[in-house]
Amino acid sequence: MPELSAEPTPCEAGAPVPARPDGSRPVAPAPDGSAPLLSLTWTDHVTGCQGHLVVDRLVRGVSSGGLRMRAGCTLDEVTGLARGMTMKEALHYAPDGKYIPLGGAKGGIDCDPRDPRAYGVLVRYLRAMRPYIETIWTTGEDLGLTQDTVDRAMAEAGLVSSVQAVYRLLDDESAARRRLADAFAVEVDGIGLDELAGGCGVAESVLVALDRAQVPYAGTRVSLQGLGTMGGATARFLSRAGLRIVAVADVKGTIANPSGLDVEALLSARDAYGTVDRAALGPGDRELPGDAWLSADAEVLVPAAVSYTIDTDNQSLVRARWIVEAANMPVLREAEELLARRGVTVLPDVVVNSATNAWWWWTLFGDITANADDAFAHTRRSMRELVGRVLARAEADGTTPRAAAHAIVAERLPVIVERFGWYG
Repeated sequence: MPELSAEPTPCEAGAPVPARPDGSRPVAPAPDGSAPLLSLTWTDHVTGCQGHLVVDRLVRGVSSGGLRMRAGCTLDEVTGLARGMTMKEALHYAPDGKYIPLGGAKGGIDCDPRDPRAYGVLVRYLRAMRPYIETIWTTGEDLGLTQDTVDRAMAEAGLVSSVQAVYRLLDDESAARRRLADAFAVEVDGIGLDELAGGCGVAESVLVALDRAQVPYAGTRVSLQGLGTMGGATARFLSRAGLRIVAVADVKGTIANPSGLDVEALLSARDAYGTVDRAALGPGDRELPGDAWLSADAEVLVPAAVSYTIDTDNQSLVRARWIVEAANMPVLREAEELLARRGVTVLPDVVVNSATNAWWWWTLFGDITANADDAFAHTRRSMRELVGRVLARAEADGTTPRAAAHAIVAERLPVIVERFGWYG
């Protein structure tokens, strides 16, 4: 299902997204070399804003991937994200599971979500995409949008649900929809289970990497970009596991404390966009420039906000041993190559943040119940197996974790297609 959103940053307010000198965006090749099944661009007749939909592939006639809204969103960006969704679905394929992977897709709207016209643009986009949402594309919140906003706009656009295309694949639609609704109603210490599931998966990815390197949790320092949905949940899980959160960046800058930040205090003081009220800072907390999180004296960096964050220029500032991609596509491919030469390991987004998507489907299809303990246990077990498999494959092949993940997907996709077919 769609990934949960990280909080908007100045990028969403109209700042340009880093690109190559010729203006193009790097889009990773599909694991099997195939082109997207469907790619389209829509233009809003009222504002002139553009929206995109890319269906990378179908499994049983259905695809999965969230809808983002940010100024500067491009078709290339959405294409890369859709391809990533195909990989996330395939990586969580369990032959004996009730959840059967779908194809990958993504939607994106080039509009600042804070623009007063944004909601109207969203409703008109959904009306235009209605034939796809009703039949082949399951979607939901992503960067710049909340699920509540998506649901409200879906209803106004005349749609039953953001995931109605998958209903025909369910054994008991009523029970499945009730189970998912119950799960969305669960809160743990004031944060919704839907927000926490993704952060649990990111945190477990970090812990698996530490375990394989025989690095103790206590004293391991973490710096995060973003304290929104994904970043905030990740910070909570890592902090409770004994790691020390030494820096957190939001739209106002970086908050740092080498002795460790009070994560719960920061979470309580953030607004709907993940921006922390500086009145809540502790006596040892310091306010630094926005990019200071990148060069923090920490073993682990977690970019959990926007895409294209780490490029060939600023990668030289990184002092960490691991970069764990909680956001989608935060490290440019050329930068990742340079980081690898310096011994920095990048755990890729298609693995790290895949638990959000999987949690939706584990719940809807009935692999887990609408219970936090059940959800966290299943997420930890599944992510530990997946991350361990990817890191072991990378070590055996003498390659990067991203290349290892691609190799695993390339092996699994033909099996999934042979068993279930593209069109059902």
